[in-house]
Amino acid sequence: MITPNDPEFSIQEQCRLTSVNRATWYYSAVPESTQNIQLMNRIDELHLEYPTWGSRMLRDELRNEGHVVNRKRIQRLMRIMQIKTIYPKANLSKRNLQNRIYPYLLRDVSINHVNQVWSTDITYIRMAKGWVYLTAVIDWHSRAILSYRLSNTCDRLFCIEALEEALEKHGCPEIFNTDQGSTFTAPDFLKVLVDHKVRISMDGKGRALDNIYIERFWRTLKQDEVYLHDYTGMRDAEEKIGNYIKVYNTRRPHSSINGQYPLDYYMREVLAA
Repeated sequence: MITPNDPEFSIQEQCRLTSVNRATWYYSAVPESTQNIQLMNRIDELHLEYPTWGSRMLRDELRNEGHVVNRKRIQRLMRIMQIKTIYPKANLSKRNLQNRIYPYLLRDVSINHVNQVWSTDITYIRMAKGWVYLTAVIDWHSRAILSYRLSNTCDRLFCIEALEEALEKHGCPEIFNTDQGSTFTAPDFLKVLVDHKVRISMDGKGRALDNIYIERFWRTLKQDEVYLHDYTGMRDAEEKIGNYIKVYNTRRPHSSINGQYPLDYYMREVLAA
C-alpha cells in the first residue's frame, strides 16, 4: 500500500491517505530471543506435565534449573503461548468483557452419541526457530478430530476457518463448547455458530476441566509428535502434524471407544444414525 521513494507522494502523505500511523509503518517487529524461545519450549513441557502450576511455580522451577528469570517474564511468555493454568478461577482465559458470554450447558450431561458436543481450543506448537499456533475441532463422544488449522499468528481467522471446515464436512453438532477467551467470544466467530443454529456453551466460572477432551488431545499430540521433532518451519509443521492427526484419527486405538479408531468410529455412528 505504501511505496517508499514515491515521486509524487511522501511517506507522510501516503500514511495520511491510507489512515496508517507512521510509527506503525516504520515499526519492525523484534523476534523473540533464542533464550526466550528456549524458555517457552520448557514452559510448554512443564505445563503439559504440571498443568496446575502458575507463573510463580514455573519461575521457581526454571530458576532451580539454572535459568535467570522473573515472574513478569514468565507471565508474558505464557500470554504469548496462550497457556492457561488449570485451577478453579473466575475466568479460564483472557476475554473481552464487551463480548457476550454464553452459559455452560454440559454440567451433568451424559455424552452418548456423536455430533452431540464439539469443542475447540488453541495451543502453542514449538519449532526449531519460533513457534506456531494450532486449533482443532473435536467430537467429544468419538474423540475424532474433525478439522484443524495452523497459523503463525493467534488471530480469529484460522479458528473460524477450522470451524467452517468442520461444519461443511460433518454437518452441525447439537452443542459447541469453548472457553471464554476473546477469540471464541468474538462476534464473527459466534456468528458462524448462530447462523448454523448450533447451541453455544462456554466453560463456566470455577470450572477447571470443562474443555478436557481437547486438552487431552493436545497432551497426546505433543507427547507423541511435537516433542519428538524440531520443525524447520511452518510447512514442515503442517506436514508432520497433519500426518499425525491422520494417524490419530484412523490408526491409533482410543480406549474411550473400546480400542476403535476415532474417525472410523465417528463415521460409522453417523451412518448408523
